[in-house]
Amino acid sequence: MTEPAKKAKSRLEVDRRTLLISAGAAAAVAGTAQAQSGEPILQTSNGPVRGRRTDGVNAFLGVRYGADTGARRFRPPVAPAAWSEPANAFEYGASCPQRNTRETHQSEDCLFLNVWTPGLNDGGARPVMVYFHGGAYSAGSGSSPLYDGANLCRRGDVTVVTVNHRLNAFGYLYLQRFGEEAFADSGNVGQLDLILALQWVRDNARAFGGDPNRVMVFGQSGGGAKIATLMATPSADRLFHAAASMSGQQVTASGPANATARTRAFCAALGVAPDDIDGLLAAPAEALVEALSADDPVLPYGSVYFGPVLDERSLTRHPFYPDAAPQSAAIPMIIGNTHDETRAFLRDEHLYSLTWDEVPGLLIPNMRIDIRPETVVTEYRRLYPELSPSDVFFRATTAARSWRAAIIEAEERARQGAPTYAYQLNWGSPVEPHLGAPHTFDIPLVFDNPGAEGSLTGTGEDARRMSSLMSEAFIALARTGSPNH
Repeated sequence: MTEPAKKAKSRLEVDRRTLLISAGAAAAVAGTAQAQSGEPILQTSNGPVRGRRTDGVNAFLGVRYGADTGARRFRPPVAPAAWSEPANAFEYGASCPQRNTRETHQSEDCLFLNVWTPGLNDGGARPVMVYFHGGAYSAGSGSSPLYDGANLCRRGDVTVVTVNHRLNAFGYLYLQRFGEEAFADSGNVGQLDLILALQWVRDNARAFGGDPNRVMVFGQSGGGAKIATLMATPSADRLFHAAASMSGQQVTASGPANATARTRAFCAALGVAPDDIDGLLAAPAEALVEALSADDPVLPYGSVYFGPVLDERSLTRHPFYPDAAPQSAAIPMIIGNTHDETRAFLRDEHLYSLTWDEVPGLLIPNMRIDIRPETVVTEYRRLYPELSPSDVFFRATTAARSWRAAIIEAEERARQGAPTYAYQLNWGSPVEPHLGAPHTFDIPLVFDNPGAEGSLTGTGEDARRMSSLMSEAFIALARTGSPNH
């Protein structure tokens, strides 16, 4: 190479280095500007998302973790197509179609999650707390103001994630016994959505300052039941390392015969034969939601139930029968309930002024176990002579409907020697004192959100103290494997 050519090459290399350095500096300046403007960008495994930073917490709402399920109705979820330009993550994503009209944004395109985190790519290795919402597998979303994760982030220097997934018939309609192999997993695709979300958490934890080896799942009501089921689901093994169920248990899944009967009842209401897969796929989502009002053919009360199915594929055993699933024996777990669970949904005013003669007849449908109600009343009156007839009604229905499964789960974990902790929330609502500590009352306390819309805790000194105690216990479980603090 001639001397002029060498000099030209040298200048070219210098110019190239200068260009690269300048580009890097420009990118750094752009990143600083984004941070200063309060719009941080998170690079996820599927593509970049742009969020907002407020008071030290980065929030990314409506982050897509799965492809549109409308194109894959009743089939397992898949990851979305990758994207390259930052997608705005400023608003919650759609919830699954459901009868709950409070969820105003509904769509089969519902595989979205929300992330709150103090840091991004900072090596923070924070515990990751993933919340699954309640709603009896049939309703709800991860978008409630009660589930806002910002306060929990600030209190514990943790990352919080809430999840939307398929519910009711969209997530749990059992079609395995009606032929086509492609739909053999339909009875549990709602659970498979949650597993896909946990895989997303594992793959992206470090990017949002979290530790993929310290993932805690927690959930209330149906959310707790989803967790119990995942604890017995082989494909969920090692995706989470601690668990907490709040007023939500799942001792057994729906058996295949009962699940088939429910599919038939639902399809009869829909006007489509259960083996007419093309008809089920072509039916509008609104029609499927309307058919959810069909009477349940198995239980003597309520509309048709959909939940996890013992399908011998993704779920090969019951969650807590005949024992606690061995795969989760090493996972520390909190099992909790509130003192007055049924006061949240047995709201007839007359129930607060019952006579002793009325109580046995009302207990029969509301305890949901087959036991002589007069015996129950007699024993409660012997043990607690100060209780009124209405008090006994709510105590007995809470014990039978809400505590029985929690006790079974705790006892099976104890037999297993698994690290297990239990709580009962006795502190009652100062906002609606007649409700005591009803179902859902612990949610704003655990999230450190006593002032959130929908909270019954109020914002007084007692509420703040209880919120501190409960949120710190859950943070401690996520961080150390024990709720003690």
